[in-house]
Amino acid sequence: MNRVERLRPLLEEPLLVASGANVRYLVGFSSSNAALLVEPERTLLFSDFRYADAGRAVEGVEFVETRRNVWSDLAERLSGRVGFEAEALSYAQYETLAAGGLELVPRRGLVEGLRAVKDEDELDTIRAAAAITSEAFERISGERFTGRTEREVAWRIDELFHELGAAGPAFETIVAAGAQSARPHARPTEQVIEPGQTVVIDAAARIGGYCTDCTRTFATGPLPERLQEAYAVCLRGQEAGLEAARAGTTGIDADAAARNVIEAAGFGEAFGHGLGHGVGLEVHEAPRLSRESGDTLTDGNVVTVEPGVYLEGLGGIRIEDLVIVTEGEPEILTTSTKELVTVD
Repeated sequence: MNRVERLRPLLEEPLLVASGANVRYLVGFSSSNAALLVEPERTLLFSDFRYADAGRAVEGVEFVETRRNVWSDLAERLSGRVGFEAEALSYAQYETLAAGGLELVPRRGLVEGLRAVKDEDELDTIRAAAAITSEAFERISGERFTGRTEREVAWRIDELFHELGAAGPAFETIVAAGAQSARPHARPTEQVIEPGQTVVIDAAARIGGYCTDCTRTFATGPLPERLQEAYAVCLRGQEAGLEAARAGTTGIDADAAARNVIEAAGFGEAFGHGLGHGVGLEVHEAPRLSRESGDTLTDGNVVTVEPGVYLEGLGGIRIEDLVIVTEGEPEILTTSTKELVTVD
């Protein structure tokens, strides 16, 4: 059964798909300006002249060429009751469609729920991207860090992804050193990496549209005792999170498995984000592993397990693996060492 056929039984009315990732997932069409209408008996793909040739080549859909403003065009073409992706359609697009007289029904998570469980082709693609990611981490650990800027190291990692056969990075590579590494989503700067710092690298390769995600923390020489302790605690928490990442475990319980370890060691307030998230066509997708999650893990999910300990003014630690959820132990895709590596 193809992906559109798996979606149809979930629909109460035709669904207008606005998310580019969801359009790609359902019919394999990539465009910056497209929409998909899934009806009971047919699937309509809408895009403008720039994408017409590619759209007409998509199997299993009826392609409709629209004006450049797809949404104003659809407001004139469509009628009646139509579901829309509440988390993807902008308010301006909603206003345009509503002005055309459509009865718009918000729907959430229909395609995302399908995407959360990967098929074997998707898993193989993600495995290949993760292998490149792991090799890039191994190679960068053998290069000099001190004296280079965060941006220089980030650029080198992106080069490694290309050299190893990836389409490119899955997201903007994070390299954060010293006090900067205590910011979970720091962006690389012109700051020069110095001896005696932690360096958090969050980087991942992308292949065939599919993302990966991995974080390792390095030391540029001996660290203060507090950071050494934080690293050991973070690693223990991460191992507990990996053990919990099994089918049937809720996102809340998986998060708690790691968080309890970190809290018991006195670092609870320094771990302020969730344990992990799903990865696929987007780097952040369902399911979520956090204190606020409403998800339960299932066989075929691909998720991150990434606790962190962030000590303001001193430095940060994050250790992240990408795993495939199974009924038993997870399949860990990111294989570079998690021992604290000291680099020059």
